[in-house]
Amino acid sequence: MKYFHLLAAALLLTFSLSAQLPAEVLGTRPNDNIVVGAERLNSYLPQLQNRKVAIVANPTSVVGETHLVDTLLALHVNVVKVFAPEHGFRGDAEAGAHIKSGIDEKTGLPIVSLYGSNKKPTAPQLADVDIIIFDIQDVGARFYTYISTLHYVMEAAAENNKKVIVLDRPNPNGFYVDGPVLQPKYKSFVGMHPIPIVHGMTIGELARMINGEGWLEGGRTCDLSVVACVNYAHLDLYTLPIAPSPNLPNMTAIYLYPSLCLFEGTSVSVGRGTELPFQVIGHPGHKAKYAFIPQSIAGVSENPKHQGETCYGHDLTEFGNFYFTGKGQLYLEWLIGMNEELGSEALFSRPEFFDKLAGTDRLRKAIIAGKSAEEIRLEWKDDVEKFKKLRRKYLLYSDFE
Repeated sequence: MKYFHLLAAALLLTFSLSAQLPAEVLGTRPNDNIVVGAERLNSYLPQLQNRKVAIVANPTSVVGETHLVDTLLALHVNVVKVFAPEHGFRGDAEAGAHIKSGIDEKTGLPIVSLYGSNKKPTAPQLADVDIIIFDIQDVGARFYTYISTLHYVMEAAAENNKKVIVLDRPNPNGFYVDGPVLQPKYKSFVGMHPIPIVHGMTIGELARMINGEGWLEGGRTCDLSVVACVNYAHLDLYTLPIAPSPNLPNMTAIYLYPSLCLFEGTSVSVGRGTELPFQVIGHPGHKAKYAFIPQSIAGVSENPKHQGETCYGHDLTEFGNFYFTGKGQLYLEWLIGMNEELGSEALFSRPEFFDKLAGTDRLRKAIIAGKSAEEIRLEWKDDVEKFKKLRRKYLLYSDFE
């Protein structure tokens, strides 16, 4: 079928591209040279003196090998509570799971969930807080919900006259911009801002854009400061030292995620409930040799799509290791191929959710209409170029253009 020829050709192209691109394009500086915002203690500790501090954190919030919360407590900072986003403070919850509020066993600090029904800090929750520190590793995709949590934290801070300090971290997908720009009618927790799927910004840069563009409720702005990374540029291929969430266990999954997450709005499995989440795709009705069986994995993927069923499809690990760093754009051929194989009615089992992830209904309709990846990409080209121009106002680091 046409789909399989496209996949084979793309694999050859990725190896060719990675071999031809010069080292300065791929980004060769090791992580050791990059100092993340959390590690620049002298830049923000003075602001915390005699202040009551809340921290929005997860397992990626580390200074060296020590959690930021433990680090600041050891430095006698008055940390009064922790806000936990999706996946929890210590990171033992799967995507979409209810995050419970409670007490952190290690520190005794109260933990307030910012996922589920309480996505935005309330006035009572902020009553004993002067400063909110936000330190979470992002992966650079619009539907990765940590940036939605950032939005609500900034909004609550603006409403309650609290200061926000964002400790910046590199964007592992920060070397390109691509995808449809979200249309307002599709705004949701998996897409809150009129930005492309891959926005090419760090979480600190995005916070500056949210403030600068007046995207908070009522056009408010919060008292914001960003502690930038040192020795980071957008062309750098930054390897995350800690998995950002349970189903993104390695860099292959992180590179594939912006393209594969769209399948969450379809009947196709992305490998949740296997050892290769966001590295394989499959469906019981697909005709391919590669097979996997999703199973429930506690704390990682409970009740995954097609649990206990044999899914046939493709192992994309080698593709993920080479294509995105060499090509720098979303890969749409898998969606197009699955539509050819399964049919639109079977594929788009959750059309409303797919459109929320895409930020528009045009992508789904274009795939159903049989348009090619090149034709589809042209539909968002002008919007992406406009966004790139806007984006430049808020960048803190050398760009890839």
